[in-house]
Amino acid sequence: MERAMTVMSRRVATLLVALTGAVALQAAPAQAQKYPDHPVKVIVPFAAGGPTDVMARVISQKLSEKLGQQFYVENRAGAGGNTGTAEVAKAAGDGYTIAFVSSSFVVNPSLYSKIPFDAEKDFTPVTMAGASPNVLVVHPSVPARTVKELIDLIKATPGKYNSYAHPGIGTTPQLSGELFRLALGLDMSGVPFTGAGPAIQSTVAGHTLIAFTALPPTTAQIESGGLRALAVTSKTRSSAMPNIPTLEESGLKDQEAETMQGVLVPASTPKEIVELLQREIAAAVAVPDVKAKIQQLGFEPGGNSSADFTAYIKSEVAKWKKVIADAKIAKI
Repeated sequence: MERAMTVMSRRVATLLVALTGAVALQAAPAQAQKYPDHPVKVIVPFAAGGPTDVMARVISQKLSEKLGQQFYVENRAGAGGNTGTAEVAKAAGDGYTIAFVSSSFVVNPSLYSKIPFDAEKDFTPVTMAGASPNVLVVHPSVPARTVKELIDLIKATPGKYNSYAHPGIGTTPQLSGELFRLALGLDMSGVPFTGAGPAIQSTVAGHTLIAFTALPPTTAQIESGGLRALAVTSKTRSSAMPNIPTLEESGLKDQEAETMQGVLVPASTPKEIVELLQREIAAAVAVPDVKAKIQQLGFEPGGNSSADFTAYIKSEVAKWKKVIADAKIAKI
């Protein structure tokens, strides 16, 4: 009798496990079907007013209009974006806390000695909302008018053109400069500033004759003649300044670098919610007024699939890990 009861208990336990699994499988689609049924928090891990914050607010407004619930932005600045991003990693995977991140997300795992999340395991990438290239510029007094001429000039005059300005340690403009330097074996070093503005002004004033910066804050100086743009670091030319060639067009391959803006959710978020957010964000960035605002910020609208964005993140983390190691950039 005791043995029969034990066997029956095991069968009941097995049945309960099976039923629990079945209920869980049915719960995820049901949860997605009614999503969203209350406001959604969009965490931007930077201060208000920057490009990530502005883009997040523009897209959140469209999502609110389309999905009938408020998508509201909260700024959680700190530790180069790590503080706010970690908050999303620890949030429930129900679609009601999402992250709007920048390229620091793919750089910080190699730049910081320790970060409070795993960039590849703690999140499900939704989509890249947009991307902007960096740009190689020189002071008008520099005789080079092409990238090739600049390379020849650096090699021919050791010590004269041996530094470039950039907006700070670990920024994609600095990493663009290091990728350029390492690929060509140039005797150059980066000069860090506290943002794009000071780096640009130093080059306009002729204190640093070369600079790698993000394109958006540099556009006005390029248009006015305060700086001469030699190349952008994207795969294709920027629609904002289509006359500037790419580095590949200038004869250099594997030099792509950009500042991306992307959307992530906690790893446990149901697939149906991820797909819904991806579809709606892709549709939002294609709306003419949203597209125009994104381009005014200097970004090309995105909207790629979750799978493509996942592959992109993995590739970028590996690429910048190698550049940071090869350039011997000290970890924070």
